[in-house]
Amino acid sequence: METNLVVEGFKFLVIGMGTVFLFLAFMIFMMGIMSNIVHKFFPEVQPKSVSSAQNTQDAQNNQKKIVAAITAAIKHHRES
Repeated sequence: METNLVVEGFKFLVIGMGTVFLFLAFMIFMMGIMSNIVHKFFPEVQPKSVSSAQNTQDAQNNQKKIVAAITAAIKHHRES
């Protein structure tokens, strides 16, 4: 009687785990299809390539703006 229960328990284990595995495999398959559909209708925009000299110049301009903003904030704080 007990061996029969153990066999039945393993049967339920295999059926349950198989069901979960098949559902997850199906879900992954469907997500791949949906991803392909989304990429088909909404392709990714390729960013423009910018030269490194321009990047360096932009970074220096940003640093100057940041320093100016911090200086103005400190001056305003001291006057208040």
